Amino acid sequence: MSVSTHGLRVHRGPQVLRAAVELFSSMRFAIALLTVICIASIIGTVLKQHEPINNYINQFGPFWAELFRTAKLDSVYSAWWFLLILLFLVISTSLCIARNTPRIFVDLKTFKENIRAQSLKAFGQRAENQLAEEPAAAANRIGQLLVSGGWKVKLQQREAVEGQSGAGWMVAARAGGAHKLGYIAAHSAIVLVCIGGLLDGDLVVRAQTWFNGKSVFTGGGMIADVPPQHRLSPRNPTFRGNILVPEGGQGSVAILQQSDGVLLQELPFSIELKKFIVDYYSTGMPKLFASEVVLHDRETGAQVPARIEVNHPASYKGVEIYQSSFDDGGSKVKLKAVPMAAAAKPFEVDGVIGGPSTEITNGKEKLTLEYAALRVINVENFADGGAMSGADVRKVDLRHDIESRLGAANKTTKPKVLRNIGPSIGYKLRDAAGQAREYQNYMVPVDTGDGQPVFLLGMREKPEEPFRYLRVPADEQGSMDSFVRMRASLADADTRARAVERYIAKAVDPKRPEMAEQLSVSAARALALFAGSERAKADASTQGGWQAIAEFMEANVPEPERERAGAVLVRILNDVLFELLNLSRESAGLEALPRDDKSQAFLTQAVLAISDAHFYPAPVAMMMTDFTQVQASVFQVARAPGKNVVYLGCLLLIIGIFAMLYVRERRLWVWLAPGGASAGDNNTTAATMAFSVNRKTIDSDREFEHLKHKLLALKNEGPASP
Repeated sequence: MSVSTHGLRVHRGPQVLRAAVELFSSMRFAIALLTVICIASIIGTVLKQHEPINNYINQFGPFWAELFRTAKLDSVYSAWWFLLILLFLVISTSLCIARNTPRIFVDLKTFKENIRAQSLKAFGQRAENQLAEEPAAAANRIGQLLVSGGWKVKLQQREAVEGQSGAGWMVAARAGGAHKLGYIAAHSAIVLVCIGGLLDGDLVVRAQTWFNGKSVFTGGGMIADVPPQHRLSPRNPTFRGNILVPEGGQGSVAILQQSDGVLLQELPFSIELKKFIVDYYSTGMPKLFASEVVLHDRETGAQVPARIEVNHPASYKGVEIYQSSFDDGGSKVKLKAVPMAAAAKPFEVDGVIGGPSTEITNGKEKLTLEYAALRVINVENFADGGAMSGADVRKVDLRHDIESRLGAANKTTKPKVLRNIGPSIGYKLRDAAGQAREYQNYMVPVDTGDGQPVFLLGMREKPEEPFRYLRVPADEQGSMDSFVRMRASLADADTRARAVERYIAKAVDPKRPEMAEQLSVSAARALALFAGSERAKADASTQGGWQAIAEFMEANVPEPERERAGAVLVRILNDVLFELLNLSRESAGLEALPRDDKSQAFLTQAVLAISDAHFYPAPVAMMMTDFTQVQASVFQVARAPGKNVVYLGCLLLIIGIFAMLYVRERRLWVWLAPGGASAGDNNTTAATMAFSVNRKTIDSDREFEHLKHKLLALKNEGPASP
């Protein structure tokens, strides 16, 4: 019993091995692997790769973000399972080639001349005829005709054998053998492309973290301070990373982004950026950016000048250097804080883009100011409905319009009107809890189309959201000072009272004191509501602005009378706020504004900005007063030994697909037996021809008709060959 079991085990091993080889070399297994690779590639295209985990949490939520990170869907092309699938596809296709190639080559050498003469009558395309020549002569003639037509021919003379057909000649020919070679070429191409992908992918880099003591770096700080275990040798056979080099600076360490951090790749040379060149289209998109660089060899000290442009890389010591993009190289900026809250105070600060952040305390909040971006050119659309044209925000139905006042109306429905509106500063304000809001403020005022220039103060809560803009009017000096003074005067109770007194003195007849008292009370309450003063908090739940006025009216004025009362209240507030504006100017030693259209346009925009400022989520707006730009180039550096392998694979794939689609494998047999119409007549030959093709088409039918006429002298029954 034990012997039988042992024997069973002995035979089971080879069976399992054969079954495994059969599975791995099967077409269905390869197609399944290709399907998984296609699905993974779609995921890698749709889902942004190598993003910080917080970006996925903000967009998809914590559950899906954690699932993406666990399944490595945020780094599909370097995931272990994706590389494993590629490896299995290489093994599967290689086994398929190894199993089928010998049979293909044997088939290419075989003419199948031993086919029985009677079997030719079973072919769908066959023909018969009597030839006025001996079988040997007919065989030689037909063979020569086929050879001249590009066929490979083999002649076989048969003797009479009892039980089989009699003596005669079999002409066997074949053509289109490249069709089968196309199968080998196409499958070999898949293997080569996958091998090239594995060589140029993250497999070699990841292998060094598995077996060579390297580890991914997850911290921060200076590149020079990163320990050696996070650095790869300049002799690393394959890598692809990015390096940022500022103008006048050098860089010799590339950053290889990994799913869980970064690796640093030491280069055998350093890149010195002498000059960065950028040109723009009228749309603001870069038309050309190029870098004048000097490559410093770290071993020999040689200096090699080069110019790197998009699609025109430089190459040195087997490393390709591509112009990937450009960035800020540490521009210096001067910022001035403009108060947006009553308790805020103005101040100035200097910073460097991408440099250390600044701790600021303004009012009750402690915030961290992070210098994110400097954009010197900003081309925006100023057509009706364009991104910077601005919506009509002069309505007092604020529940409907508050978003339009703060929103960046970026829906374009008319032809674009593009204009460069000058530099902007991008920064973040991070609170004590670590939450950050992103801001983008333009340096100079912009005329959005209504004749009143405004400063655009943008903000957004999340990176995927568009910026929403607060529009602050510029005064005759091109500054925000008049707006700031007016807002400060509005927050002062004494100044509000003086503005009401001036308004009453101009609006009410002195002979009607009872009207003056009633109007004074209404104007003072409305102004206090708009200012968001403590005394008015009981009348509205919001901080102030038009929203507070709207809530007060909804709570205290019957609905049939709201429209008329609202129009009266808007007119009163407009007149009182104009007096308040002039009081703020007088306190600064400036002349009062005349009551004309220009002054009214400034007042209207200032009132809207003050109302919207109650919703501005920061105590101050940082406005740029000066900057010194420093450009930087972002280069992609790559050592890709698999590139030529992939190119060869692509060439083989083209050849293989062309051969399989456009080359038809054909075989032809002609049986020539002696004897014609009368028995024993050896000067005539009975000819039987059969034609076989792997893919029957109109062309194959036309070729068969042509062969019938050419070889057997039969008239064409179908379309003639051209």
